Amino acid sequence: MTITRRGVLGGLAGLAASSTLPAAAKDFWGQRLANAPREFLFGYGSLISGPSRTATSGRPVPAIAARISGSFGYVRSWASRFTPREGTAGFTALGIRPRMPGEEPGSINGVIFPVKDEAELAAFDAREGGYDRVELDQAHVEAIDWEGLPRVGKIWVYVPKESAGKGPADLQQPDVNFPLLQSYIDVVMQGSLDEGPDFARELIETTLDWSPFWLDDRPIARRAWADTPRSGAIDRLLATVEPAASQFRNRLYPELYAVRHLMGKAAAAPR
Repeated sequence: MTITRRGVLGGLAGLAASSTLPAAAKDFWGQRLANAPREFLFGYGSLISGPSRTATSGRPVPAIAARISGSFGYVRSWASRFTPREGTAGFTALGIRPRMPGEEPGSINGVIFPVKDEAELAAFDAREGGYDRVELDQAHVEAIDWEGLPRVGKIWVYVPKESAGKGPADLQQPDVNFPLLQSYIDVVMQGSLDEGPDFARELIETTLDWSPFWLDDRPIARRAWADTPRSGAIDRLLATVEPAASQFRNRLYPELYAVRHLMGKAAAAPR
């Protein structure tokens, strides 16, 4: 059998003639799926990490890289004291706080991800129990990657309860009992590196209030790569990118942290 150009064109013409749209056909262009998500969260700390989100939602949750503009009026900071359980040691987590007098406006990079339903939203609210969920005006948000922002629905961000509506004098900095924890920083940084080294660098550059109270609590001390495969890349960024770099030399293993901070505090206490 010989296939000719005339035969092919004739067949296509016949197919077109037999494929006319029925009279009742409608144009559905631009209409979103009925089950499209309507609630989204902006994660700027541990929620940047995919495994961390999965631990709360019980399912893999896709995210897109995004950024909050400095016009929002808040900055990312080590601004949220947290105690996991009663009787356990506390630490300081990332939060956002109002800009202090004299501080320049700064953007906040992070990720936006959908919430499946009210039950899942409640699970994230419970996880972020020390925060209030505040709606973001999309005018303050931009997508970093090629994916666009959600065209419908609400975008929420978690604001630490202790920073909401308070002035600079009321904000609590990390201290000896609420230090920065390297294990928490590792979760944030590994999620950031998943978005690329430039994203991770930007996160450090746009995070304020790095502290000399910095505890290296990685599970396998002095062999960080055994438990945190990207520990080398994380440490190189922390050691070279300001403002973290200025405090990185103060990071101490637990025993050295106790000698420098806890024992000195005990000796100074009134007897």
